[in-house]
Amino acid sequence: MAQTGVKIAATNKKAWHDYFVDEKYEAGIELSGTEVKSVRLGTLNLKDSYCIIKDGELYVVGMHISPYEKGNIFNRDPLRQRKLLMHRREIRSLYGTIKQDGLTLIPLQVYFKNSRVKVEIGLCRGKKLHDKREAIAERDAKREMERNLKARNA
Repeated sequence: MAQTGVKIAATNKKAWHDYFVDEKYEAGIELSGTEVKSVRLGTLNLKDSYCIIKDGELYVVGMHISPYEKGNIFNRDPLRQRKLLMHRREIRSLYGTIKQDGLTLIPLQVYFKNSRVKVEIGLCRGKKLHDKREAIAERDAKREMERNLKARNA
């Protein structure tokens, strides 16, 4: 029987800092056996990764999955392009949106859903420097308010 539930393996915090996320999509990912074991251990990095559409297929570039220690000859290149699995019509609509509006596809999260590895992809617009500053100021103000409430209640 398959294990149910969602277990997050990695999140791309830098994407939320650098981009506005307009829409989110879920895609499967094509991995080898040792890569799945390595993802299960949580040894992957999404920091500088992005997605491209080439020949009607969706690929993730720059996702680093560390080699599995016990994998010996079956380990693959940690930075290779990995194919993402989505329906053809979804890929076509994403391609049209990206070409028209100048948006980017960024992997936001890698997680296990019913024992299968899934990637959450965001359709993103880049933030300007002043947008990043506003986000930092909002976060600091929120943190300060929580600190004051905690001090008042204690």
